[in-house]
Amino acid sequence: MMRQYELVERVQAYNPNVDEQLLNKAYVYAMQKHGSQKRASGDPYFNHPLEVAAILTDLRLDDASIAVGLLHDTIEDTDATRSEIDQMFGSEIGAIVDGLTKIERLNLVSREEAQAENLRKLLLAISQDVRVLLVKLADRLHNMRTLQYMPPEKRTRIAQETMDIYAPLAGRMGMQDMRNELEDISFKILQPEHYKAITSRLAEMQSEYSETISSISTELTERLAATGISARVKARLKSPFSIFTKIERKQIALEQLSDMIGFRVIVGSVEECYRTVGVVHTKWKVVPGRFKDYISVPKHNDYQSIHTTIVGPGRQRAELQIRTEEMDRIAEFGIAAHALYKDGASADLTRIEHESHAYGSLRSTIEHLTAGNSTEDFLEYTRLELFQDQVFCFTPRGRLIALPRGATPIDFAYALHTDIGDTCVGAKINGSILPLVTHLRSGDEVEIIRDQNHMPPLNWLGIAATGKARAAIRRAVRQAAAQRAYALGEHVLNMMLDREGVSLDDSESAALAEALGMPGKREMLIAVGEGKIGSEPLGTELATIKGLHKRRRKLDLPVADTAAGWFALRSSDLFRFRVPGGQKAGPRAKTALAQLDFHMPVAISGEGVVPGDRLVGILQPDAPLTIYPIHSDALIDMHDSDVAWVDVRWNLSGREGLYPAVIAMESVNKPGSLAQISSAIAACDANINNLVMRMISPDFHHMIFEIEVRDLAQLTDVLATLKRSPGLSAVQRASTREAGMISTLEWDGNVDRRHNDDQR
Repeated sequence: MMRQYELVERVQAYNPNVDEQLLNKAYVYAMQKHGSQKRASGDPYFNHPLEVAAILTDLRLDDASIAVGLLHDTIEDTDATRSEIDQMFGSEIGAIVDGLTKIERLNLVSREEAQAENLRKLLLAISQDVRVLLVKLADRLHNMRTLQYMPPEKRTRIAQETMDIYAPLAGRMGMQDMRNELEDISFKILQPEHYKAITSRLAEMQSEYSETISSISTELTERLAATGISARVKARLKSPFSIFTKIERKQIALEQLSDMIGFRVIVGSVEECYRTVGVVHTKWKVVPGRFKDYISVPKHNDYQSIHTTIVGPGRQRAELQIRTEEMDRIAEFGIAAHALYKDGASADLTRIEHESHAYGSLRSTIEHLTAGNSTEDFLEYTRLELFQDQVFCFTPRGRLIALPRGATPIDFAYALHTDIGDTCVGAKINGSILPLVTHLRSGDEVEIIRDQNHMPPLNWLGIAATGKARAAIRRAVRQAAAQRAYALGEHVLNMMLDREGVSLDDSESAALAEALGMPGKREMLIAVGEGKIGSEPLGTELATIKGLHKRRRKLDLPVADTAAGWFALRSSDLFRFRVPGGQKAGPRAKTALAQLDFHMPVAISGEGVVPGDRLVGILQPDAPLTIYPIHSDALIDMHDSDVAWVDVRWNLSGREGLYPAVIAMESVNKPGSLAQISSAIAACDANINNLVMRMISPDFHHMIFEIEVRDLAQLTDVLATLKRSPGLSAVQRASTREAGMISTLEWDGNVDRRHNDDQR
């Protein structure tokens, strides 16, 4: 066990002005509080906070951080209190210990909602003081180093949690050495066979290529010295987990991986970094496409270096990282390398943000994350924004935009501004118009093409790679769906009011909404439009508020003339119908009306009807009651015909199902157009039953789809999504004539291409 004076000496090695009294007091207090507590290994519990403090001294942190390392478990595991810590060590140290205590109680691999809330708390604590993260990482690192003493099940859970959360956070803060160790220990537990195979191969390589490594190091040092560059060359092998991820990403065997040897070349200045590149490229052959300049464009975690891969002696590939001493220090310790922690100063967030782009970026990201409206958005945004490698693209004016790998122009547009993303309809990449699904690469210049009338379709969720873009798309889709539902609900309510010849003032609207369990009129109308509130309860509550009970009872009474009352047809429980008693009808229609009874067969017109459609029934002698949607063009031809028009309403009574509907559109004739339409329909959760298409010109197809939907709201969503899809026009519900074409192979004498579920 490390003694008090040894801990003080470790801090004095980098901070001569160490507060010995603070560290001694924290040492004694923590040792007394933990007393006889034991860890799973059987060692005294106090060993753990002492080792955490030692790790923090390796990071060269300030006195307060070292004291927190000693005290971080006292509130959680002993009878110590926050007020006691504040009184003895100050409120600054007390706040950090308290923040760590709350984090200790988190279980980041629990149910998804709990995981989101726990991660939110962790990030908020980090945004208040970065030392919360640094102490927590040191705590997790020591726990991982002693994880072999834990039960197997708990060992696996902690390793997965470390791989998912803490290792990426260390990487985000530029603490690459700590990230590598956390990942390698987790990898050993989660994938023991892969770990054993890779470490065995690394041991063989270290023995096999020891002469090559020594030769390259010596020759490189001598050649640089000959040109006046004093350099320090360090050879290393890549970490097991980084090798594993590369194998997985490239889908190759371990034996095929040829660049597992790396060299760090440390020089005195930025100018010497670029001169070193010239020396290296003159001496050895360069592997094309492996040169990266992170000095001119640093990574998001402040990492700076020049990477290049050469073919050295024995045709062995080796990666060189060329950097200055300051860059090497930041690459190793990340945010902990900043001068703030050398003098024992207190945490100044403004100063940290100025010195560390990584922490400033993290705090900005956390502000967006914690403002999320849903668990789904928060978790996805966090994983995508915090834990992704990046590419760097430019606007036409030279603004640099950092995006995760796999990002598309959609992500680029939303990174600029939400309004730009919402109105994006296309993109020029390096001057050429390319599809929005194109993956961006570092160095691309991206220009967004906009249309102010455009709104993002739901299928963009499968294209976007950033959490910000996906959250914005979901929000826009929800808003558009809510607006459509509101309009539909308003239409339904207005139809009822018109039929009864009444109106609602603001107080009556509020009362109606309250009676239906809604907070306000808008929410009520949206619920009506979405089908959450049926027409029956809406009509009942409306009748109560407007005093329409007597009229409704009179309408509902059975009467001798069946054409004057409401009936539910036994042949189909989907509809209710009524023929107004005073309707004018020809002789044949009167005969049909006389035959109207509970057993009347029902037929549906070819274009289909879906719940939410306003319906009309056409009754002719010796024919079933045929139900049409109110927009059907077939009704135009019947306007002056000798038929009876029946007022038909839906009578679903809570039953759910899928209903056929036919839609038509014109599509640009290009590869992938059918797949685009299918994806858009599938994104709205609708199913395609059949389709007919024909070429109307060399550049365009006319297409008719028979789809299945739940209701009018979903059908409206499908039509709206298709209308926003590039390359489509004239999107609408099919006419009666077009709907009839879905069941034939011939169209105007021409053989059409016909697809159905059996042929796909």
